[in-house]
Amino acid sequence: MATISLKNVSKKWAGFTGVDALSLDIADGEFLVLLGPSGCGKTTTMRMIAGLETISDGEIWIGDRVVNTLEPKDRDIAMVFQSYGLYPTMSVYENIRFPLRVRKVPRETHHERVMRAAAMVELGDFLERRPAALSGGQRQRVALARAIVRQPTVFLMDEPLSNLDAKLRVSTRAQIKNLHHELKTTTIYVTHDQIEAMTLADRVVVMNRGIVQQVGTPMQIYDRPANTFVAGFIGSPAMNLIEGDIRSGVFTATNMRVEGLAGMPDGPVTLGFRAEDAGVADRGGQISAPVYSMELLGDASMVTVQCGKALAAVKTPKDFRIAIGAPVGITVPASICHFFDARSGHRIEHPGKD
Repeated sequence: MATISLKNVSKKWAGFTGVDALSLDIADGEFLVLLGPSGCGKTTTMRMIAGLETISDGEIWIGDRVVNTLEPKDRDIAMVFQSYGLYPTMSVYENIRFPLRVRKVPRETHHERVMRAAAMVELGDFLERRPAALSGGQRQRVALARAIVRQPTVFLMDEPLSNLDAKLRVSTRAQIKNLHHELKTTTIYVTHDQIEAMTLADRVVVMNRGIVQQVGTPMQIYDRPANTFVAGFIGSPAMNLIEGDIRSGVFTATNMRVEGLAGMPDGPVTLGFRAEDAGVADRGGQISAPVYSMELLGDASMVTVQCGKALAAVKTPKDFRIAIGAPVGITVPASICHFFDARSGHRIEHPGKD
């Protein structure tokens, strides 16, 4: 296993900056997730760590070595890609074994290592099959086993669940979580799926346009988003964000009024709140508006209203029903609210909030 350090690492192409001065320390055995939308620089960052992409500036350390000029094969890493990259003419056994042959690992150790890796991903009954006879989930498990058999110091996983259906994503996600618990190998995982990030990561790095927006544990990022980008990206649904003004400790926006904000500066501000923190009011409420939409989620119902240009959602009990267009009151007490600067989007701390 190994620590990884990125020191002011940048990647630029002809005037375009893909990753901008990224500095990050990854602990030995940590599961770190790079999270963000397409084009944010997360895969480029992983490819630079792997040696598949040259860096424009900075240094990359794996353990006690600067690896900027090392070939990928010399960095002691194993990668799992979105595409499985299996050899169609080889059996599952030989696909898993292949990295050992290429790296000239002593042949007498091959069988034991292959069988151990296969057992860890529950492929023992499929070793004689070829990839064409496997499901998508089974193929991804072969790719995982092929990485495990290497016994590298670092795992790099680039959106490995993207090609799986929803049910398989859940089960394979659990398998990856369990594998990390067993192997305790330093892992960097790239995804655009915030649920994957929240469930898998020890820490999450949220990126946008090549710049790190926030680094923290999943709960730190969920509970205290650093800016409106993070607030709007993390959560299912994402945090409600409503533009308005504060005057004398009162926030106002179309169909919305929140009191109890003593100490907050006057002026334009973006107020945020989570759907699960708010509720439907028996009477009154901080939001009064007609219902924009009503959705049954199974474990809850989602009621959405409109506040100016923004839509605001609130989770209600699963048996709650209301017609679209009917008036509704929603409770949004000051204690559940987050505030962001209207111009920069940066978080503003409410003096009265823990």
